[in-house]
Amino acid sequence: MKPTKTVGIQYGALPFRIEGRRVMVLLMTSRGTKRWVIPKGWPIHGAKPQDSAAIEAAEEAGLIGEVEDRSIGSYQYAKRLKGERTLIVQVIVFPFRVYAQADAWKEQDQRRYRWVRYQKAVSMVAEAGLKRLLRELGTARSPSLVAGALRTYRSWRLAQSPHALG
Repeated sequence: MKPTKTVGIQYGALPFRIEGRRVMVLLMTSRGTKRWVIPKGWPIHGAKPQDSAAIEAAEEAGLIGEVEDRSIGSYQYAKRLKGERTLIVQVIVFPFRVYAQADAWKEQDQRRYRWVRYQKAVSMVAEAGLKRLLRELGTARSPSLVAGALRTYRSWRLAQSPHALG
């Protein structure tokens, strides 16, 4: 395959949820190569980049949640085009906190889906830049023991006396 010099831009959603002290991410297979990827797609006319990412998360994985306004970075991959050509694509990634998954969605039967700990997701994806973003998101969102203990203590204190934390 002969790569083109053109670089395309896509927007991606990095779906995550917190289970206890674990950061879980959703990976899905691509339709063509069956590699593990995140929901991503071309810009949608009239939509902000983060909204394009959220729309892709809904269409490709049936995800319901909240996309963040700020990107956490980007990565590149080679997209196969018709014939022998490939296109280098820059994917700008937005965190997407998942609250639920629809019962049915547009591409449900075209892919496989898997929730995994972020550390496992790093070993499943091929792109070095996506591995880095998964690591960074997982580390940044992991609830620490100290933070969890502080939240528990504050909740307990508040229950004891609503004015205790002033």
